[in-house]
Amino acid sequence: MRKRERELTDPAEIQSILDACKILHLGLSDEGQPYVVPLNYGYILENGKLTFYLHGANEGYKFDVIRKNPRISFAMECDAIPFEGKVACQYGMSYRSLMGMGTAEIITDTEEKAYGLSVLMKCQTGKDFTFNEQLVSIVNVIKITVEQYSAKKRPLPGTVSPE
Repeated sequence: MRKRERELTDPAEIQSILDACKILHLGLSDEGQPYVVPLNYGYILENGKLTFYLHGANEGYKFDVIRKNPRISFAMECDAIPFEGKVACQYGMSYRSLMGMGTAEIITDTEEKAYGLSVLMKCQTGKDFTFNEQLVSIVNVIKITVEQYSAKKRPLPGTVSPE
């Protein structure tokens, strides 16, 4: 990270970003060709270890790409607020963000798929859901094991970030 003063390391602040964001931009590579897809997500953050759960139809391009190359990257952002300046170079955007890299796995075990879907729905809606075998069978669930991530915050000019 080039601007270390923007880096966030506080686990509570990182969790706050994960809770505020609703879309994860999943970066894949198909034989050297980048492919990015926005997806809803659920997450587990325990002792600094981050795991995402994503879902989709039973087939599709992103699943084909993951089967060929499970290495992924991701990015998400929230609290975007544009600001103005006196000259063009002083205009900008305040935000909080999280990005990282890891490995994707398409889950086939029914119980683990149901668990991943429950995590996703809890994160997206705040409600608890259960899934039977029939519901689980009509979707794919992707588990992302995050190997490294970083978080950052750009405050509005003239504001002080709490330390």
